[in-house]
Amino acid sequence: MTDEKEIKSSLLEELGLGGLSEEKQDELLAKMIEVVMKRILIETIEKLDEKSRDEYARMVETQAAPEELEKFLKEKIPDYDAMVKKIVDDFKEEMKK
Repeated sequence: MTDEKEIKSSLLEELGLGGLSEEKQDELLAKMIEVVMKRILIETIEKLDEKSRDEYARMVETQAAPEELEKFLKEKIPDYDAMVKKIVDDFKEEMKK
């Protein structure tokens, strides 16, 4: 669940935001996605060793394709997809409170 569209869809559905106007949905989703993506980035950086962090930073600086970045992270972080899913699930639970 690393795809932003997938995360948005999941947030809309599980948080019951479907009844809001499209404008309000977009506004709330943009804020939520920003928070979720920051959490994913922080967790990702913490799990990478120094060499991998440097390599990741170079990839970002050279504007590597998102698919390349995701492939790199999946190679370097065991259970990367599960980590991302847990971050998204935890965020949804926080928002439900």
